Amino acid sequence: MAVDVAVPFGDAEAVAGAITPRTVAVLVEPVQGEAGVFVPPAGYLAAIRRICTDSRVLFLADEIQSGLGRCGTTFACEREDVVPDVYLLGKALGGGIVPLSAVVSRNDVLGVITPGSHGSTFGGNPLAVAVGHAVIGLLETGEFQERARVLGKRLRSRLEPLVGSRGITEVRTVGLWAGVDLDPAVLSGRQAAEGLAQRGVLAKETHDITIRFAPPLIITAEQLDWMLDQFETVLDAATAAH
Repeated sequence: MAVDVAVPFGDAEAVAGAITPRTVAVLVEPVQGEAGVFVPPAGYLAAIRRICTDSRVLFLADEIQSGLGRCGTTFACEREDVVPDVYLLGKALGGGIVPLSAVVSRNDVLGVITPGSHGSTFGGNPLAVAVGHAVIGLLETGEFQERARVLGKRLRSRLEPLVGSRGITEVRTVGLWAGVDLDPAVLSGRQAAEGLAQRGVLAKETHDITIRFAPPLIITAEQLDWMLDQFETVLDAATAAH
């Protein structure tokens, strides 16, 4: 019987302590996206790699949100020069055009799944696969990874000075990705998302108090500044109302 065991994010010792002789794999988000763009402490992913290797269990990296250029590298694991045994990919893999996900690994891992042992209604969709190949081709040059690094610094430089004012309590960024915590007494994440939508910016709230920014990697510096200007306008309106 399969049993899932949850441990605190960023605590490598807790991961090591949770592994038993029946453990098959350790599944980790290199950056927690749905939680609000939380980056683990330095050395965490490298420690997970060592623990998994020493314990002879698979290291599965959920890069569905963090992967494919978002964090300034092709995979977020690369920020610590770590290679997991399995990548879980999606979202950006479809280029924003079609739904597409993938499990990527070595032959000795995926080879245990033989033809016919796993069914999928839409698996292998020709259009989706063609789009995925095109996305991989675009990432081969490193242009979009570099763009995420450069514009990510611009994103951070605009957001971090706002902490402690206008209802912002914390900012977390990695590459072209940010999680902004809000004081619910001033503005909820949902209210921020709705206010931004009215001004032409689509963003997603999470856990009531956080708004996340994940602009497309093709965004220009001017468009990024405009997006952040709209956010400041929303903040100003909320602050004035209180």
